[in-house]
Amino acid sequence: MEGAAPGWQSGEVKTGTTIIAIEFDGGVVLGSDSRVSAGETVVNRVMNKLSPLHDKIYCALSGSAADAQTIAEIVNYQLDVHSMEIGEEPLVRAAASLVKNISYKYKEELSAHLIVAGWDRRAGGQVYVTLDGLLARQPFAVGGSGSFYVYGFVDAEFRRGMSREESQRFVVNTLSLAMARDGSSGGVAYLVTIDAHGAEEQCILGNELPTFFTQ
Repeated sequence: MEGAAPGWQSGEVKTGTTIIAIEFDGGVVLGSDSRVSAGETVVNRVMNKLSPLHDKIYCALSGSAADAQTIAEIVNYQLDVHSMEIGEEPLVRAAASLVKNISYKYKEELSAHLIVAGWDRRAGGQVYVTLDGLLARQPFAVGGSGSFYVYGFVDAEFRRGMSREESQRFVVNTLSLAMARDGSSGGVAYLVTIDAHGAEEQCILGNELPTFFTQ
């Protein structure tokens, strides 16, 4: 039909992704895939879904990309103002509370689920789940459509007190398994490792990710 919109414009925007965050002794590691879909079309293969909220606080985005990015940008601004007012770095729980409040207040208008993680002077590395008014600290959290494929893996492989390197490997392996099974997850893997010294960002290409099966 003449003038019809392309399929990627008229199709329902899917919320497929895989995000994960884990506490380790001294900090946190966040990870995500990079695929963004609209209908049956991949509209972005390399979106970084790990968004900074402050120097040592990040969030992992899932749901509507626009909604999740909007929440992250609002919280980033509010944390900058809050940090200047108190004259020191904000707490991770404060950032998670802001995300939770916005998500709950606009739960009918926005479709987004953010995992907030970071390091602060009071409680060290922390991971928070924020969903529909919930604010809960957990030793690790997974989200997005790819999480359904890896719950058994993370439950079996997670253990408290893992080192920085072990936690990074845990996150990469989890993302690799999810991206191999979930059609809405894929692309490259983004990692952010946060400790008392700051945040270190990494990008692992698809051909560099580990494999666990032979096709």
